[in-house]
Amino acid sequence: MSTYDLQGLKSRLGGIRTEENPALVKQKSRDFYWYSPTLKRQLDHVVGDIIVAPVNEMEVVRTLAAAYELGIPVTPRGTGTGNYGQAMPLSGGIVLDLSGLNTVIAVQPGRFVAEAGAVIADIDKLARGQAQEIRMHPSTYATASVGGFIAGGSGGVGSITWGGLRDAGNVIRLKVVTMEAEPRVLELAGDDLAKVAHAYGTNGIITEVEMPLGPAYGWVDLIFGFDSYERAAAFANGLGEQDGIAKKNISVVAAPAPNTYFLRHQDYLPRDSHVVIAMIADFAVDATLAFSRRAGAELLFRSDTVDEDEGKRLPPGFELTWNHTTLRALRIDPSITYLQTLHPFPDQVALATKLEAQFGDEVIGHLEFVRFDGKVTCFGLPMVRFTTEERLDEIVRIHEDMGVPVFNPHRYTLEEGGMKQTDETQLAFKKEADPKGLLNPGKMIAWEDPTYDYRSGKHFLFKSLAEAGVTE
Repeated sequence: MSTYDLQGLKSRLGGIRTEENPALVKQKSRDFYWYSPTLKRQLDHVVGDIIVAPVNEMEVVRTLAAAYELGIPVTPRGTGTGNYGQAMPLSGGIVLDLSGLNTVIAVQPGRFVAEAGAVIADIDKLARGQAQEIRMHPSTYATASVGGFIAGGSGGVGSITWGGLRDAGNVIRLKVVTMEAEPRVLELAGDDLAKVAHAYGTNGIITEVEMPLGPAYGWVDLIFGFDSYERAAAFANGLGEQDGIAKKNISVVAAPAPNTYFLRHQDYLPRDSHVVIAMIADFAVDATLAFSRRAGAELLFRSDTVDEDEGKRLPPGFELTWNHTTLRALRIDPSITYLQTLHPFPDQVALATKLEAQFGDEVIGHLEFVRFDGKVTCFGLPMVRFTTEERLDEIVRIHEDMGVPVFNPHRYTLEEGGMKQTDETQLAFKKEADPKGLLNPGKMIAWEDPTYDYRSGKHFLFKSLAEAGVTE
């Protein structure tokens, strides 16, 4: 039995769709938190009380005003493809399903404007009609919403060329609704974007997004094999540094994982091959193959040479990378989980090699090469054979002791996950935009616990607001 006044809420939301069917509410109260055995233990019981599904910005405003009046918490949700429990309602209340805000408002030269619930693949399809494409997206391209990507993501396919969501210019403008007695619609741009980027909707509900577009290319998936993980990583790093080669993704996966987990590509992937999976513009394939021959790489697969029926059978190469790698492993071995790490420039290849030697088969190497602060380096998304939570924490400590920061996907708060740092400016904005603390409660420690020390020396992916230049 809910402790919230749901009847009072529904009476205030006349015309806005709601849902209280327990099975549907439970389904919408979930994201991909089960990637983590720790989060599965901690969050498996979490469920909201009611789904509210607005279809436009005014209905979002009305929902937040009613919930504010009644003291009902609100947890925003796009399509639920995040991995950290960020879309799960720890205090129950409203699950705000934003998938109905799915209009692509405009596609213009160099940019698009879309409502937050628009699916990235749908935006991209419209952009490609104008010979443009989305510059970066998660591996869940086919289902992820653009607002959810900004509120919970950090980068992905395209980051080898364009960097991450943390980098200036990769988001142009956002519309955000505050949770007050009379909610305001704020337009944020420039440094102010840091107030809501990767903040899980704790300080405002994103309703509209403006992001840049790049030129659309015909992309070819190339998979190269190597006899050592070190050689694969060195090749991927070198390919990332070839600025004349148009590329959208470069990944490394250690043997024997590609052969074991990539079932539909299995015939192309020898068990002992450490692979580099590259997404290369069609006009740059010859240059890439020439570079690969100089590096002694073995070409295992190229998507532009398979017949039509075979091409339909195979997933796109990017669905073998980023957290789709983990997903494919989990389907074969449910004991698999993962970490998220940064291999700092300029020692990224050496660090990857040392980590492989340190852990062996317990931690399966997986690298995603990116532009980070203008340099080519890599994130690690290693697959971990889970035994105990204590051993998982020990593996995290060993990484950090070896100089590899971990953005911990086994924590559901902003601060403990290590992506986003809280500071006085962030807290001041939270107080302004959500004075009752009703937006996604439980996800920002510094709001819940005034004694929490957020001035740690920890490495955070997204800068604090003060570091980003936001002073008020």
